[in-house]
Amino acid sequence: MFDRILFPTDGSDGASAAFDHVLDLADDHDATVHVLNVADTTHDSVTRIGGEVVDVLEREGEEVVEAAADRAADRGVETVTEVLQGGVAETIGTYAGEYGMDLVAMPTRGRTGFDRLLLGSTTERVVRESTVPVLSIRPDGETVRYPYRNVLVPTDGSERAGDALDRALTFADRAGATVHVLSVVDVGVIGHEGYAGVDTLVEGAEETVAEAAATAEEAGVDTVETVEVGSSAARGIQAYVDGNAIDLVVMGTQGRTGIERYLLGSVAERIVRTSPVPVLTVPDPGDGD
Repeated sequence: MFDRILFPTDGSDGASAAFDHVLDLADDHDATVHVLNVADTTHDSVTRIGGEVVDVLEREGEEVVEAAADRAADRGVETVTEVLQGGVAETIGTYAGEYGMDLVAMPTRGRTGFDRLLLGSTTERVVRESTVPVLSIRPDGETVRYPYRNVLVPTDGSERAGDALDRALTFADRAGATVHVLSVVDVGVIGHEGYAGVDTLVEGAEETVAEAAATAEEAGVDTVETVEVGSSAARGIQAYVDGNAIDLVVMGTQGRTGIERYLLGSVAERIVRTSPVPVLTVPDPGDGD
């Protein structure tokens, strides 16, 4: 499933914790991990040391990627290391495209201090703009297990949700995991005048979930079907994660919203920000065309 995994790292504790999970994944898939440090050109980092002009960020970056490569070697995982200058999110996206990455794996916290989420800056931008799937890992999450045993696929019946289901089924088939297909009927977005039609929405959600479950069963994967009604799709998904020992959430980055509008900024962004378990976001495969 994954031959080449890109792991951008700043050497922070958050990145180090996430790297353990990446190594589990790479070891299982016999994948090569590309360890990338980006020397952010928005910061002045050139100085003189002993008469030599050096870039401090590049020097630090070399130490970061070498340390990660040593950890990977201890696990028998092959690595490629690179330190590049540029804008961080842009450089990550360009590297992933140029070198044919199958997955970008990133922590949701990094070297920002005061436990501030990177989301809203680097990680969110990469998730929004990446043409390959992105695995967002919350390094302080209590539950970061591999192999995955319970994989959650929230679905609205859209094409992107179908792509996410396909990815989830591959994971599940490999690990013998159960796929949980969930549709949350978000009554918070339909207004009071729409409540009379909730039963119809629930029926549609049940059909969507049943179709996804049928696809999973055809692939030989055990499934659990659930439809919830609530005032927030994100809260419904999060409650399901917390209550059902979910190890991974797989979501599309676009849904049934029209005009190519990203779900990010609403449901998917909130799940990536708050989920204690890894979240795999799956983009439109046509985005890279």
